[in-house]
Amino acid sequence: MPAAALKSKPSRTQSTAQHPVLFDSPYEPVIKRPLPAGRPREWYVAHNRRLKAMRLAIALLDSGVYLPSQAHDATIRSTAEDIGMRPPSDTTCRMVRAFMRYSR
Repeated sequence: MPAAALKSKPSRTQSTAQHPVLFDSPYEPVIKRPLPAGRPREWYVAHNRRLKAMRLAIALLDSGVYLPSQAHDATIRSTAEDIGMRPPSDTTCRMVRAFMRYSR
């Protein structure tokens, strides 16, 4: 058992701002695999667009933008710049708002 898992967690009433809550198991990123070969180019473009839109939707939710009506193109593009991503197209911005709309 890792040593980090042996430390006690703060009580429910104790603030975690000063004391981070430790997880029982360490975080391990998912191993990336290559995309399947033989698909049409449009499939890869759409797949990468969905991934980018999902990352942007998550970043917007983390920054406090919860409604699609709050996610204007300028807001989405500034968030993309903040997280080190190239500015999204108008199509990707619409997809970000769609992800936020249908996740509710």
